[in-house]
Amino acid sequence: MPHVQRGRGPGPRPSAPPQPQGVPQQHGYGHQGAPGGQGQQQDGYDSGYNTGQVYGSQGGGGGGGRRGGGDDGRLGGGAARPAPDWKRRIKIGSIALAVTLLAVSVGTYFWADSKLNREVDLSKVIERPRDGDGTNYLIVGSDSREGMSAEEKKKLHTGSAGGKRTDSMMILHVGDSGNAMISLPRDSDVEIPSFVGSDSGKTFQGTGRRVKLNAAYAEDGPELLVRTVEHNTGLRIDHYAEIGFGGFAKIVDAVGGVEMKLDKGFKDKYSGADFKAGTQTLDGQQALAFVRTRYALAGSDLDRTKNQQKFLSALASQTATPSTVLNPFKLYPTMGAGLDTLIVDEDMGLFDLSEMFWGMKGVTGGEGVSMNIPTSGSRGSNLVWDRAKIKTLVDQMNNGDKITVKSG
Repeated sequence: MPHVQRGRGPGPRPSAPPQPQGVPQQHGYGHQGAPGGQGQQQDGYDSGYNTGQVYGSQGGGGGGGRRGGGDDGRLGGGAARPAPDWKRRIKIGSIALAVTLLAVSVGTYFWADSKLNREVDLSKVIERPRDGDGTNYLIVGSDSREGMSAEEKKKLHTGSAGGKRTDSMMILHVGDSGNAMISLPRDSDVEIPSFVGSDSGKTFQGTGRRVKLNAAYAEDGPELLVRTVEHNTGLRIDHYAEIGFGGFAKIVDAVGGVEMKLDKGFKDKYSGADFKAGTQTLDGQQALAFVRTRYALAGSDLDRTKNQQKFLSALASQTATPSTVLNPFKLYPTMGAGLDTLIVDEDMGLFDLSEMFWGMKGVTGGEGVSMNIPTSGSRGSNLVWDRAKIKTLVDQMNNGDKITVKSG
């Protein structure tokens, strides 16, 4: 029976496409069959048996029989695969990262805020000075041993006295004219003014009684201390922050120690200090001994306050770094150690605490002054403040002027 070719009109048959050099020509549709043997073409038809041609799985001989599509990147002869939209992928990734960072930041804020011990009520302080430029923080280091084991007390040379007293006090002023860190020696001679009892609510009239500054805290706590500082300086205290012995040591250990350069070495059997001159990294135990040392220093309390300022500035400077702030393995232990033992006023938030911390760092970086409150002599064992210099100092801070007053 004669073979009928389908789908061909009259005219010359197309010639075979050129074959790559070295590849045997494949006899296909529209060629004469190979001479001899089975599968010889008849009337232009080639079965492909002789040439070893393999047909695709979709429908036999048409389309050249190649599996998986042509050289244009199409699959199975279908539509071309679209190129990746990298701009869209980067945009989505950036949004996802921003959302994640926001969630972590918000979570960290509420976690840290919940750990603040807001125990001081400054609304109980009466007859307060006027507001001035900037923000004034009263920063107190107490000798509280609360939560410390007998072993920790022995290790840190704190003793086992009950209650708590102020071991160090300083005013940090953060203002437009620069920051100022002003230490208040605990042996300062001050007047206890009239005040309202923090627990009883009873008003106690001032009698002109003069005491050491740390006696105000021992008598009626932080509220009376703030009232006494304000009355004797004329400077309004906006926020209060206090930390005890144990919390202080834990913060230093959490940041991996604080590097200090000591001009000369000294020993103090009471604080446990034993330092050699030179640069060294102080751990929590050593740091506490350093800021508490008094008897080994020639100037006693005044020299000790200088050491306290020097150390706190170094602590702030070395903690507020990207290696700590951006490293959760250092940030969270540091924040946890500090916030657990930090006592602040009821109105103090994390932003205020952050401003206080960066203000301390600013003093180290030269953005302000570090000094003892000016004194003019002594009354017995108490240091007498220089009233004229203190008035000038307070006026400069309240007015946002550059601070020119010196300690001496």
